[in-house]
Order: sequence, then C-alpha cells, then structure tokens
Amino acid sequence: MSSPHASPRSGAPSVRRLLPPGLLFALPFLVLFALFMVWPLVQGLWMSLTDTSLSAHTPGFVGLDNFTEAFQDAEMWRALGHTVWFTVLSTVPLVVVALGMALLVHTGLPGQWVWRLAFFAPYLLPVGVVSLLWIWLYQPDLGLLNHLLDIVGIGPVGWLSDESVAMWAVALTTLWWTVGFNFLLYLAALQALPDHLYEAAAIDGAGAWRRLRSITLPQLSRITVVVTVLQVLASLKVFDQIYLLTKGGPNGSTRPVVEYVYDVGFTGYRLGYASAISYVFFALVLLASAAQYAALRRREK
Repeated sequence: MSSPHASPRSGAPSVRRLLPPGLLFALPFLVLFALFMVWPLVQGLWMSLTDTSLSAHTPGFVGLDNFTEAFQDAEMWRALGHTVWFTVLSTVPLVVVALGMALLVHTGLPGQWVWRLAFFAPYLLPVGVVSLLWIWLYQPDLGLLNHLLDIVGIGPVGWLSDESVAMWAVALTTLWWTVGFNFLLYLAALQALPDHLYEAAAIDGAGAWRRLRSITLPQLSRITVVVTVLQVLASLKVFDQIYLLTKGGPNGSTRPVVEYVYDVGFTGYRLGYASAISYVFFALVLLASAAQYAALRRREK
C-alpha cells in the first residue's frame, strides 16, 4: 500500500517534467496566439480557396480562381493605389513633424509639460471623436478651415467632396491625430543622447544648426528608421478614419484596399473573394516590410 506522502516522482510524470520551463511559462500566450491568430489565418486561407458567401448556399472549392480574379480586378488595384498614395502623404509629415515637435520640446521650451500634453493628447482620442471633430472643421459652409480661407480671400474648398482634395484632408486629419506617438518616440531618443557629444561640440565652437546636422540627426537615424517602418505599416492598414470621413468617396477616390475588402465581403457577400484580396494585400505588405528591413541592414553595414 502506497504512502499518502509518496513523492510525485514515483507516479506519472508531471507537466513540469514533460515541458521545458520556458515553454511552460509561454504556454498560455501560445494557446491564445494559436486560437486568435494562427487559426483565423489558416481558416481565412482556406476560405480564399472557396466561393464562401454570406448567402445560404454551401461553399465549394474553387482553387486559385479567386486569386486570379483579384489580380485582374481593376478596382482592387485602384484601391491599392489609393492606399499607397495615402501612405506617402501621411508617412512623410508624420516623421518630419514629429521630429520637429520633439526638437522644440527638447530644447527647453517653458512649460514643457503643457507642450507634451498638447502634442500627445489627440493620440488618446478614439477615431470616432476625431472624425466627428474634423468633419465639422471641413464643413463647406460652417467649417473653421473654410472660414479662415474666406478671411484671406480664398473661396471655399470641398475638403471631403472634391476628389483632388479629399485624400489630403484625410492625411491632415491622420497627422493631427497620430503624430503624438511618433513625437514621444523621438523625444525619448533625444533624452537618451549622450551629453558629452554636445559638450565637445560646444568647446569646438559648433553652433546650434551644426550640432543638429552633425550630432542630433545622425544619432537619431535608428529611431527614424523604426518610426518610418511603423508608420508605413500603420498607413497601409488605414481604414477607420477614411470610412468615417468619406466612406471611400467621393467616387471611390479615397477608398483604401482594406475598405474594398470590407465592401466585397460584407456588402457584396463574397467572403471567399474578399479573403483572397486580403491575402494578396498581406503578401504585398510582407514584401514592403522585407524591402525596408533589407534597406536597414544595408545602412548598418
């Protein structure tokens, strides 16, 4: 008869003995990751190979037909072009303006906490609030922006109704809303720069602009790459603010590829085809990320 105080080693092997300690600690995360990330990816890939629809018919296997249709879909390429154009319009100012804001705060402006709060506060607002605020600012008759233009003698602008202006308006809204995050990244990087570099430059008689060009900007090259990569990836996935501001209009001139996927899947009921478009876009984002990574590696060599 076994003793009630027998060692656990004498019985069946415990989970702790079967799994490495590191894997045991990571197991809860891995389970959730597989459940909410890996499985949806696998299911979405399978769906892209079928004619799954929100209608009642049973989906059938169609192979690569959805992908063939996607590559021949002019509307998909048009939406992809809008996405790339928005990425260019938003990424450049979101990097440059954030750097300028961080430099202003880092130079020791009076009331720094006020500036930090003012620069970062919009980033904390939900996209619905931001969109509603800027819709009012963009109003053609009562909006503040057209009122300011009228003061200087410029006629009203259809910020959200003119095809040539709407994407610029969305980019401006995105700049105001999200620049605070990049600002914090740059500010943290500036505060980590070694003081002895600036002390040596001051002894050599270098002025403020020379210190900026020769010390600050080169020292910030790594964080600039990080900010740029993060911003490009975030801009490529744009959906919320465009959908709330313009719903892809006017005449589809601001519709990004993510909104096109939404329209195809939930308005056109073609979930299988929408999944195929999603994976085409996913592959293009991976290629863009790989290109940015390769460029970073070349700069480090």
